[in-house]
Amino acid sequence: MSHVKAGGTSKNIHNNAGQRLGVKRFGGQKVNAGEVLVRQTGATKLAGEGTYMSRDFTIHAGIAGVVGFNKVKKNHFTGKTVPRTQVTVQ
Repeated sequence: MSHVKAGGTSKNIHNNAGQRLGVKRFGGQKVNAGEVLVRQTGATKLAGEGTYMSRDFTIHAGIAGVVGFNKVKKNHFTGKTVPRTQVTVQ
């Protein structure tokens, strides 16, 4: 038998900073090209006209203009349609 004492538990090690997700620029606000509009995990909101989505699903303004949000129906690969919010800059 080994003669190593049992290790204790550590309960307060899960102390991570938040990811600061969410909508950063709201409808009707003026934005410049390249500004972050939405930080998200997964494509919960879609990039529309005047915007683009980066690798981590962040939606940026592609052009300078005014932010808008529209409800659209997106087709899933199963054929089901699901409602999504589309972010646009005009």
